Amino acid sequence: MKTKHKPAHTLKLLIINCMVLTGCLFSLSGFGQLTQNKETGSHLKLVFNNIVAGRPLVLNQTYTNSFGETYSVTKFRYYITQVQMVDSTNMSTQFFPDDYFLVDAGDSTTRTLNIPLSLKHVSYISFMVGVDSSANVSGTQQGALDPVNGMFWTWNTGYIMAKLQGTSPQANSTGHAFTFDVGGYKTGENAARKIEFVLNTPKNKNRIIHNIVINTDINKWFDGMHPIKIAEHAGCHEPGPLATQVADNYSTMFSVESVSR
Repeated sequence: MKTKHKPAHTLKLLIINCMVLTGCLFSLSGFGQLTQNKETGSHLKLVFNNIVAGRPLVLNQTYTNSFGETYSVTKFRYYITQVQMVDSTNMSTQFFPDDYFLVDAGDSTTRTLNIPLSLKHVSYISFMVGVDSSANVSGTQQGALDPVNGMFWTWNTGYIMAKLQGTSPQANSTGHAFTFDVGGYKTGENAARKIEFVLNTPKNKNRIIHNIVINTDINKWFDGMHPIKIAEHAGCHEPGPLATQVADNYSTMFSVESVSR
């Protein structure tokens, strides 16, 4: 079952309104710590499949975007943060605002998040691509936010939310290389984007969702909302108008591939 990144707005509004009315958005029932690639008791497995136009991403393999430009990817990384889940049957929530994960196409072990689960029916899930403003100004950090991961600029410009590097014959640069390091957290240049899905799952009290597979289509990086041609932009290296356009594009990369027990 595929669900495109256009959730059912009526159910979504109902979920959000009920969360606000009951106060559960801020009570954070079931609050806990996420773990990456670590089995817990009851958990939700959130898997990110990096793809290009329906095919699994293979580094250094040639692909073609919607503009007819050929390219190969050498590096693809993005942060997944602030995971939130809702059970629409009783409007209980789980929210993890202080956990940060770096999905790296060069390391298959990073694409699976195991999330402690207390909800009986996961009917809504959201997460942010990028790093929130408070983490951007919190000084030296460890784990996924460690500068050694190559996703940090400076204390002034903060973290790279998502990174895409590769080569293309159309890139007007040395070695035909392109490098998109997309970041920015200040007003007017924020490159973090929230992704939301209402899940079309049976409302059965005995059905507990344990697996959600999400596809991340790199081709959307170039044409999700704005045309970003490699021939015109061989890279992005600072916050600003181009970075926010790319961020708009990568917000459309995600779609639900499957939901299962």
